[in-house]
Amino acid sequence: ELILSLHIQIEKNMKKGKLIVFSAPSGSGKTTIVRHLLGKEDLNLEFSISAATRLPRGEEVDGKDYYFMSLEQFKKHIKAEEFVEWEEVYRDNFYGTLKSEVERIWAMGKNVIFDIDVAGGLRIKHKFPEETLAVFVKPPSVDELKRRLKERSTESEDKINMRIAKASVELATAPQFDVIIKNYDLPVALEEAYQLVKHFVSK
Repeated sequence: ELILSLHIQIEKNMKKGKLIVFSAPSGSGKTTIVRHLLGKEDLNLEFSISAATRLPRGEEVDGKDYYFMSLEQFKKHIKAEEFVEWEEVYRDNFYGTLKSEVERIWAMGKNVIFDIDVAGGLRIKHKFPEETLAVFVKPPSVDELKRRLKERSTESEDKINMRIAKASVELATAPQFDVIIKNYDLPVALEEAYQLVKHFVSK
């Protein structure tokens, strides 16, 4: 009980920063945009590291790209209500944002930036409507999305097809976001994202 009241006290005392959510179907370019914004010191951003039950891909590092955990560990965190949001993206494939991660970044006096799937992005917006800017990154077309995913060559044809099917559903959620950025021309999308975030964090 003491720990709980202490936790509530920390939340009350902590100066809340802003939450910047970038969501999109896989292959839309949201990660490229988020990396670009993290390089802009005037925005005072820190990346929110998601928890995931999948294995690292390529050169991904635990604690830098994701917090990689077992299915059992992840479910323990769910039970303890330690996530801001979580989702079973594919069967037994969970992703989520730990409350401790947002607290860690706010305690540094920084704004949190998320590179997160559509359902997770909308949950954060609903939970923190005032503090959140939710941005949807729209690809030129589903065909272009498929081409980009194939170019990555990190996944099997089956997995790519699953992502494409999911993308069609995700594209329909775009109007629920605060802003839609069309990533048809990357330099234009990067500048648009920068101006949007700059305006939001300076409010």
